[in-house]
Amino acid sequence: MSNPIYEALPPEAALELEQIARLIYESREHRRKVLDAVGAEDETTLLERIVRGDIGEHPAYEHYLAARILGDTHEAARQVMAATLKEVNR
Repeated sequence: MSNPIYEALPPEAALELEQIARLIYESREHRRKVLDAVGAEDETTLLERIVRGDIGEHPAYEHYLAARILGDTHEAARQVMAATLKEVNR
């Protein structure tokens, strides 16, 4: 099934944007699942709960690190998407 968003783009740009979009989606969803697993809304809340002793340090700290990495990956991918779209639309 073709996606009209990508049809107006050169094939190599369409492929790159599709891959970046997938990374954005997957990093967001995996971050959500990691945080849901420990009942936290975000990384800050999780870290505060760990520091207060409300939740065991292990594996909660590993969940915290995973959520941070996934959040950073999500943001970096969004920036790459914005730059790529800007370049394609020149």
